[in-house]
Amino acid sequence: MTEEASFGAHLRALRQKRGLSQAALAGKEISTGYLSRLESGARQPTERVIAYLADRLGVDRSVFFSPDTSSSLNAAVSVAASTDSDDAVEAVVAALASAQDDDPLLRWQALWLVARFRRRRGEHAEEQASLEEAVRIADGLALTALQCRSRTELARCLRASGDITKALEHAVAAYQMARESGVGLSDMGKALLTLVSVEAEAGRLLDARAHADELVALVADHPDALRAEALWTAATVRSRQGDDDGARAFLQQAMESLDSRVDPVLWARLRLAAASLYLHARPTLTEPARACLAEADKALSLIGTPVQQQELLTLQAQLAFEEGLFADARGILDRLDFDHLVLSYRDRIRLRLLESLLLIEEGRREQGLAQLKELAAEAQRESNVDLAAKVWRVLAEALERSS
Repeated sequence: MTEEASFGAHLRALRQKRGLSQAALAGKEISTGYLSRLESGARQPTERVIAYLADRLGVDRSVFFSPDTSSSLNAAVSVAASTDSDDAVEAVVAALASAQDDDPLLRWQALWLVARFRRRRGEHAEEQASLEEAVRIADGLALTALQCRSRTELARCLRASGDITKALEHAVAAYQMARESGVGLSDMGKALLTLVSVEAEAGRLLDARAHADELVALVADHPDALRAEALWTAATVRSRQGDDDGARAFLQQAMESLDSRVDPVLWARLRLAAASLYLHARPTLTEPARACLAEADKALSLIGTPVQQQELLTLQAQLAFEEGLFADARGILDRLDFDHLVLSYRDRIRLRLLESLLLIEEGRREQGLAQLKELAAEAQRESNVDLAAKVWRVLAEALERSS
């Protein structure tokens, strides 16, 4: 872009941002025709005209010659959308910080890329901030598909952070938008996936079961990653209802329905989910849990994110604990940096629950019991009914064993 065109583009953007017509900005010193040619890049401004327009707009003259941030953002988004490089997304983050007057659709796309990047890294607060802005932009554009998509992801993020009340609000809104507007199968399926997960966390298991059944029926003829996630979600609901046989049947279907070459990360996560289900069954099923963790470990050693690596270590420690190998469990927990956990809220509570039980087994009974009480109260404060009930139950069992 030439210097004249760059000046004109900045001039036009500043004028429009202030809601001024060309005549209003031109005033008495210059003609509207001359101003129009300046904006189009057909004329080069003099120093006197630059100073006059800067004064009229209330800006420093340097603003007219600053880099074209919209073009920079466009370029950064184009590069990031065509590669898996973290450096490319970091460039989008930098461009977003300096581009304030760009096309809202372009900004939404940039925020979407950044939110996915933050999610992979387990940066929940930063992901939430990006998604909240994406929701505001989608609402301003009144584009239902983007409104539904943004709220679905924000609800999932809030659930991962433990804010169940707000997560439920956005999940319900996304689902209603999806139903009323007739969005595509992918958006409808993801809205239902998130709604079921949030309802289950909130203890609304009957609603979660009904929506899970709706989801499974919706994607029944689509043998892809979405169907596998739907079956996984249905398994989770049944597990929380105490139907372990039904949960295992759904999860087995999910694992069998997905080829590792289609989505290797989801393939590994399904095995982590199966291992978790086996480890929390009563009696504990350690052999199938060990097999699932071995498969997941092999895959995640190549493609795992920090979040998935921490999930794997947590379950490996849980397996060692269930087998009575308390020293091994402690050794695995020591490999986790508790000050820099990127796990979801639920998984962080589970990890601390495991640590509390291990403290009791190691002879530090009072410390372990006190930590369990604190965890139960915390989950209850966060309106995570299902998780709070689980911790209170574990605490009651621990008190009974030690009485």
